[in-house]
Amino acid sequence: MKSSNWLWLTVLAVTVAACNNKSKESSEAPERTVFFDKSAMDTTVKPGDNFFMYANGAWVKKTKIPASETGWGSAYVLRDKNEANIHHILDYAAAHDDTTASINQKVGDMFKSGMDTAAIEKLGYDPVKPQLVKIAAVKDYKELVKLAADGFKTGDGFLFGFYISPDDRISMKNAAHFDQTGLNLPNRDYYFKTDSASKKILDAYVKYIAKLFTLTGVDAATAATKAAGILKLETAIAKSHLTPVQLRDPVKNYNKFTAGDFQKQMPDIDLSDAFKRMDLRTDTVLVGQPAYYKALDGLLKSQSIDVWKDKATFEALSGASTYLSKAFRDAHFDFFGKILNGQKQQRDRWKLLSEDIDNGLGELLGQLYVQKYFPPDAKKRMLDLVNNLQAVYKQRIEKLDWMSPETKKRALEKLAAFTKKIGYPDKWKKYDDVQISKGAYYQNEQSIAAHNYREMINKMGKPVDRSEWGMTPPTIDAYNNPLFNEIVFPAGILQFPFFDKDADDAINYGAIGVVIGHEMTHGFDDEGRQYDKDGNLKDWWTKEDAAKFKARVKVLIDQYSQFTVLGNLHVNGELTQGENLADVGGAMIAYQAFKNTPEGKSDTKIDGFTPDQRFFLSLTTVWQSKIRDEAARMRINVDPHSPPMYRVNGPFSNMPEFYKAFNVKPGDKMYRDEKDRVKVW
Repeated sequence: MKSSNWLWLTVLAVTVAACNNKSKESSEAPERTVFFDKSAMDTTVKPGDNFFMYANGAWVKKTKIPASETGWGSAYVLRDKNEANIHHILDYAAAHDDTTASINQKVGDMFKSGMDTAAIEKLGYDPVKPQLVKIAAVKDYKELVKLAADGFKTGDGFLFGFYISPDDRISMKNAAHFDQTGLNLPNRDYYFKTDSASKKILDAYVKYIAKLFTLTGVDAATAATKAAGILKLETAIAKSHLTPVQLRDPVKNYNKFTAGDFQKQMPDIDLSDAFKRMDLRTDTVLVGQPAYYKALDGLLKSQSIDVWKDKATFEALSGASTYLSKAFRDAHFDFFGKILNGQKQQRDRWKLLSEDIDNGLGELLGQLYVQKYFPPDAKKRMLDLVNNLQAVYKQRIEKLDWMSPETKKRALEKLAAFTKKIGYPDKWKKYDDVQISKGAYYQNEQSIAAHNYREMINKMGKPVDRSEWGMTPPTIDAYNNPLFNEIVFPAGILQFPFFDKDADDAINYGAIGVVIGHEMTHGFDDEGRQYDKDGNLKDWWTKEDAAKFKARVKVLIDQYSQFTVLGNLHVNGELTQGENLADVGGAMIAYQAFKNTPEGKSDTKIDGFTPDQRFFLSLTTVWQSKIRDEAARMRINVDPHSPPMYRVNGPFSNMPEFYKAFNVKPGDKMYRDEKDRVKVW
């Protein structure tokens, strides 16, 4: 599925929620008075050599990553604090769920059902058996396609990467999208790398597949044979997939077909029947990666139906594993937690449930959250910051010396047309058709999945609802959606270290200000710049200006490609270019906006630092983190964001204002000659 440009997405899943319980147990935290922790600094490091370690080095040396975590840092600490709120909320809702179909009933009973591990253990894998029986009854690939299509209504669909979202070239019209799918490792590259670390992951993956089969009673030898066959089939599928870098090109991934022409891509798959089973009524479809569907048509015929059934069985078990008995949960964790991310032990059950409930019933939790934890003055303060940065961005575009007046005019129109969503939606989603029961965790998940599919499929034939949010209000994150030409800041991110109403401007502009500038810049990054002010995929650049843009971004790509983790793993400058450009642009725009404030114009020190120094130090608090080697390796392969250290050092190494604030000179490791600095926005 196409995604918006998320700010933090793969760093960690950070969600918060709250309830309107007024008991003493939910008293407010003490007011914060310190906004930069000097004890975290390692002043033996020159700020011009490694600013991240200068600001965070002492913290890095003394901090140990908890066994249940893939990393640790300020964002994790914030998440933990908010998860304590979630626990209280869920307990409160569970004790006050006497009104059928109320928010408390749905949220509270969902929590009860997930925490009732005794009932879950007793069921084993019984909840998924009906799906396994259906798979076992399949006789040929045509029946497999029918089962795959039928499953979308209950969250069990497969073979098709199907979803409904706006047509990229007609952004006010919903369209049926079909993207590549069929892999269970993070991306295609995992199937072809031959280094020792990659081989270790593949070996562990095969063992994970086999383990799930043995948990259903299959003997070890047969399970191993099935696992090997599944890996071979997925490797064949992976050959048809585009790479993560290729997926960044919105034009290459926009292919409109009539339903009849799409059928010609897959002559052996009855699409008309599949669409009926999916309740899909449309004459045209958008196919992101046609090569996958051509390959699917061939593989369905050439590969043994038994192997396809094994793959479907494995995916049913793996997809349900976190909702099943402990043996299945442990098997899932042993691969995805330990091998891919380096976790030593599983997180507390209630913490996992808090994330699960926010994902499934997020706008119910969101209503409870904003009642207590998002005061109106926070929204007003945030809107002021957004408007201040928007004004600065306008000035910077107007002064660009490399962009023609024609393109500049359209860029300014797009900037002015940004929709700004702050806090929470103007209208809440309804979950009236979701049935939640105390003792039916898996069935509750199915009810939510069925609701989500109905909500999605009902969008076909209707205008796009641009009031809809892509994140829940409690989420600690932000995003830019090019199809809506919007920047979105959920209520959850408006907390320290991102934002504090009592902090000085240097702190707020250096943190949430950079976040705002980051999301604005996504509207003009390598992907976002290809969408116009109305959210349509449309080339509004002159050929000359586009060439100049690409040449300037090439400097950025080359810079970040030199950064490494774990000794010799290089950042993928092509994959991360959009996020890097947003980081660099966000820091520059936020700094200029900060200089318009009274503090930005003064020289008054706080905690021994000038206003400019505090601005730059603020962002290091946001990115203060340590990550396990396994997680760092995976993120280098799949994450469009650079590692935390380079989200600090990268942008600042391109800012002469940083050089002045910390007396960075030629010879310092972060120093770049002016001709080598990124100069785009």
